[in-house]
Amino acid sequence: EVQLQASGGGLVQAGGCLRLSCAASGITFDEYVIGWFRQVPGKEREGVSSIGSVDGSTYYADSAKGRFTISSDNVKTTVYLSMDSLRPEDTAVYYCAAGKAVAALRVMLPRAYDFWGPGTLVTVSS
Repeated sequence: EVQLQASGGGLVQAGGCLRLSCAASGITFDEYVIGWFRQVPGKEREGVSSIGSVDGSTYYADSAKGRFTISSDNVKTTVYLSMDSLRPEDTAVYYCAAGKAVAALRVMLPRAYDFWGPGTLVTVSS
């Protein structure tokens, strides 16, 4: 059974930081791209960052560049998203997802990802 368990969300003040974790099981980890997405009610799911588990290549959406860092621990089969300088507009449910046939890291289309975790809520207060 494939499981992606996102954790680390919470309430933080603007300017603060959080580190999200995505623990993956049931997949051959280095065959997958792991992506972080976020969604607020009434809006489409938005790609934030992704990482290739084999070579560690990364992609960041413009909203994440310079503030978020994605990393992967292939031994623990866990991907992290360190978020600094958080803003109220970063408030969302954050999801991690695994995709085997993702054409390119920058193409963060939700439909390209095969497995999803239940999400973790990040709330940034002003």
